[in-house]
Amino acid sequence: MEGLRMPIGIDDFAKLRTNDFYYVDKTGLIRDLLNNWGEVNLFTRPRRFGKSLNMSMLRYFFEIGTDRTLFDGLAISRETGLCEAHMGQYPVIYISLKTAYADSFDKAMPELCTIIGKEALRFRFLLESTGLNEEEKELYRQLIRSDRSDRGVFSFPEAVVTASLNTLSMLLRKHYGKKAIILIDEYDVPLAKANENGYYREMIRIIRAMFDSALKSNESLYFAVLTGCLRVSKESIFTGLNNPKMYTLLDARCDEYFGFTDEEVKRMLSSHGLSGYYDVTKEWYDGYRIARANVYNPWDVINWCDQLLTSPDKTPKSYWANSSGNAELRRFIDRLGNGVTKAQLERLIAGQSVQKKIEEQLTYDSIYDSIENMWSLLFATGYLTQSGTPAGSLVRLVIPNAEVRSIFSDFILKLFEKEVAEDGEAADAFCRALKNGEAEEAEQLFTKFMDKTISIRDTAVKKEFKESFYHGILLGILMYKSDWSVDSNRESGKGFFDIAIEIEDESIGIILEVKYAEGERFDEACEEALRQIDDRDYTAELRNDDMQTILKYGIACYKKKCKVVMQTGTTSL
Repeated sequence: MEGLRMPIGIDDFAKLRTNDFYYVDKTGLIRDLLNNWGEVNLFTRPRRFGKSLNMSMLRYFFEIGTDRTLFDGLAISRETGLCEAHMGQYPVIYISLKTAYADSFDKAMPELCTIIGKEALRFRFLLESTGLNEEEKELYRQLIRSDRSDRGVFSFPEAVVTASLNTLSMLLRKHYGKKAIILIDEYDVPLAKANENGYYREMIRIIRAMFDSALKSNESLYFAVLTGCLRVSKESIFTGLNNPKMYTLLDARCDEYFGFTDEEVKRMLSSHGLSGYYDVTKEWYDGYRIARANVYNPWDVINWCDQLLTSPDKTPKSYWANSSGNAELRRFIDRLGNGVTKAQLERLIAGQSVQKKIEEQLTYDSIYDSIENMWSLLFATGYLTQSGTPAGSLVRLVIPNAEVRSIFSDFILKLFEKEVAEDGEAADAFCRALKNGEAEEAEQLFTKFMDKTISIRDTAVKKEFKESFYHGILLGILMYKSDWSVDSNRESGKGFFDIAIEIEDESIGIILEVKYAEGERFDEACEEALRQIDDRDYTAELRNDDMQTILKYGIACYKKKCKVVMQTGTTSL
């Protein structure tokens, strides 16, 4: 495994195994599914936690005609009895519904038809099968027929769609004389997108009918596996199924097969010569608790390792947040003051917990109806994770790691910027005080702004994060002055300043250095900030840009208190 490439965005098991990509062995999932057999199995996990790759792995293991060498050296290969009885022994139907959405029901249906039609095309041999009669072959033709002129786009009647998986499994059973396995990846994406775009009732009617036909009393089904983010309530979609097995975030069965364990991450880092980055990797991407298993976000770890292999001086960033629009968190933060309290957010940002009732069965059309449902949604989608052992439905929720904490922080600061824009008079007064060297006035105004947002509690969360948060609040105020040039974290002199301002028409430059005043040691923190400005010559760039007057400020923050000190003896050039 040493030196193998990172599989960025690759969720095809065969492609990964045959093209020298690094693979974290999760084939134990096959053993556990077979030993704890259930006719219908649903795994709910956050996005980017390896659901699609695991489903592809299942397909290649069970499907008739599979390349058995794909599993050489992996954990499942040591289960010789299971391999002999099940590897390559079943027809497999594998669909992913992650692209079955559009901005209207009429546009979403062709997407759903195309997913089904393309999978059906893999079985064109059914047209020549001696095990099927002409009526059955006509049923197959309906699944690959298109009444659209666009190549590659399928469209067939609603009744054909809802019966499609049942029909295909029946045809495969008659051809092979063996029951079929049905794999449905991202089963709830069409419902989520339909809810966002106003056609939820139409889409849930289709999905419910399709699942009812394929998964309930289907004589051609051996077993089925579904994955998704949410466990959609049985009443809305799984009506009539006989005790489907639900593997949720609170279920200990198969808890370590989605996400990377600590040992798996250590092994990956070591095999690529990156062991020295273990601590920062753990801080940023670990912290998820799935029942008994502590896991890392696999999407983050893979992208982070890939970045380090080419740019070892890079700092960690949020890969997971950039893979979606984060609509769930945006709506949650918008409820600040309306069901979400500042105290709750302060505890979470500080690394503490809040206890909430978690509802594991939701419907997409009700997830934003109550703040209780929104807490459950953030838990299910990975913005929050559990801490300790749940007390029934009551779960202690925490932010899992530095990455997700930074996502929360960014959304809170964006909300703050919006509030600043609505109160331009106060922002203008603060900026005027900075320009005029009125440190006490700036301190009073900044304190008032801090009262409007959350504060950072004095906990184990790193000092750097606390300083970055208050740094963000300052930037949110300063951005109000569109005629000022405001730079942040840029190199000047012998280091990187926090904030530098150039007021060009008045040739005034301002340097702000922000410190977190641990234990309310404000004077000490301000002195450290001013000393750093001078020692590292942060004003060098301002001098190069011909700023004639340069003001230096040390700003110390603690919870909702601050101190602003300007260095005496203003520099005039």
